Amino acid sequence: MNKNSQNGFTIYELMITLLIAGVLLTIGIPSLGEFTRNSRISGIANDLHSSFLLARSEAARAKSNVTICTSDDPQGANPSCDGVAFDRGWIIFVDLDGDIVRDAGEPILRTLPEIPGGIDISTNAGATYFSFAPTGLGRGDVAGPALQTAVICDQRGNQVAAGGSSSARFLVVTPIGRATILRDVDQIDNAGGCP
Repeated sequence: MNKNSQNGFTIYELMITLLIAGVLLTIGIPSLGEFTRNSRISGIANDLHSSFLLARSEAARAKSNVTICTSDDPQGANPSCDGVAFDRGWIIFVDLDGDIVRDAGEPILRTLPEIPGGIDISTNAGATYFSFAPTGLGRGDVAGPALQTAVICDQRGNQVAAGGSSSARFLVVTPIGRATILRDVDQIDNAGGCP
């Protein structure tokens, strides 16, 4: 007698496998979206924070004024400070004459492009720059209000996210130029919250 062995799934095994896969996808896809949004907003906050760290250390190292300012075309051939929002991008440059204007011959240390759509950076009094003195300390209000705070938000606004922290980010810069990122919901609300 010839016995043929058959390999494969029964219909019940297939249905259970599809059910488990469906449950995992239902749970996993929203979490992946939240992870992606958190990664984007953290990346932008970290870029802004690292800009302050770079500018401060470079000012002290080079013994020259270094300025962070908004730029309408930071990736262009000759980017300049033009007074638009940080959402459009920003540049860090050695400000030899300390006038918060990038003149010919003033080297650019770093440029950061326009941030992705759906994320907003709101600064105190619409500030568009921060400048460091050759000592590595902040220069204060040189050409209008200098950046002191920036609230970085996406479509979620200032809501409690996983871990009890805000989904928004809050950059605080002391007058001497020390920057830090906060995620406290109440502090962000006190600073004006998300637009």
